[in-house]
Amino acid sequence: MTTEITTTTTTTSIRNRPPNTGNLITVLSIDGGGIRGIIPGVILEYLESQLQELDGDEARLVDYFDVIAGTSTGALITVMLTAPDENNQPFYAAKGIVPFYLENAPKIFKQIGGPFAGIIKLLKALIGPKYNGKYLTTLVTGLLGTLKLSQTLTNVVIPTFDIRDMQPVVFSSYQVTREPTTDALLSDICLGTSAAPTYLPAHYFQNGDREFNLIDGGVAANNPSLVAIGEVTRQVMKEDPNFVPISPLDYGRYLVISLGTGTEKQPPIYDAKTAAKWGVLGWMVNNGSAPLIDSFQQASADLVVFHNNVVFEALNSTDSYLRIQDETLTGDLASVDVATTQNLNNLVNVGKALLDKPVSRVNSDTGVFEVLPNGGTNREALKRFAKQLSDERKLRGKNCTAQEVLE
Repeated sequence: MTTEITTTTTTTSIRNRPPNTGNLITVLSIDGGGIRGIIPGVILEYLESQLQELDGDEARLVDYFDVIAGTSTGALITVMLTAPDENNQPFYAAKGIVPFYLENAPKIFKQIGGPFAGIIKLLKALIGPKYNGKYLTTLVTGLLGTLKLSQTLTNVVIPTFDIRDMQPVVFSSYQVTREPTTDALLSDICLGTSAAPTYLPAHYFQNGDREFNLIDGGVAANNPSLVAIGEVTRQVMKEDPNFVPISPLDYGRYLVISLGTGTEKQPPIYDAKTAAKWGVLGWMVNNGSAPLIDSFQQASADLVVFHNNVVFEALNSTDSYLRIQDETLTGDLASVDVATTQNLNNLVNVGKALLDKPVSRVNSDTGVFEVLPNGGTNREALKRFAKQLSDERKLRGKNCTAQEVLE
């Protein structure tokens, strides 16, 4: 788990053929959510297994997506799936994500036990981050070594937030040539986007002549799917040869899988009468959670889901967009850091159960998730999407081969 990569290669090739050789632009997006990254980890393992049934055991998610986007814990998963090992293969297969969390989460979020645990946690929250981040830093830097953003095996998009400049910073494979200072170490990017306020310390680093003072990307975009689509649209507008002759408004060509990490919405956990009594401390620490952090992260994620639904509905392309999210988490399951063995195993079970729940979609009028009539289960939807992804990859390979013959 801690083998260091020491490659000094400046770039690696994108394994997937460009979108202009096929019919679709394929996007995978993974939300932030701390230890709840286990949930999309389970979903991704199933999706990759379906691709392997179609295309062989060596099939990897990175071979099928034009861009993979992740925020915070989602960014860590993104890098695990796209960073190259010494053989220029993806560093992790999807089946390795859950074991990674089970092994390392208890060391990243070391739990405090005993009768005074609550008081100790409160005092720590008052004077600094709950966790010092040392294990996470050692783990990520040891795993990724000198690998940079430009070396991923497909395009990646990772939102962060610069606390000094008070603006989002998006680390995007598409921007590296235009903004070389964003071609940072993947380890620095992961540590920056994971630095959740009150949980982990902000991350500083310098790349070239640019300084970065980063905190959790969830401040800007806890659901990064819209950021990823925006990055692709910008490339199309700039007439990137990989997208010509695709139109900037050709959203009907997108195939998007967006994975949430679960949330606690039912029963309601806060209300106005209670919140009206909170001061700074109440907003930052309340029954083991941070209401202020939870609120803005959930708000940004939900707005993205709402926007995506409206756009894909307007284009009659709802079958090309799949959002998988569990909004029924309660107690420790809804936390980002309760990394006990029992809770982590329970999150695995949540992910497995989510596969067999019906496909749901946000009602554009009410903003509430509703079961999609005749939508089947998430497992069935992922199987359909796997077939589309496989067909698209084969079409691109066929078209590229034909083009090579003509040339």
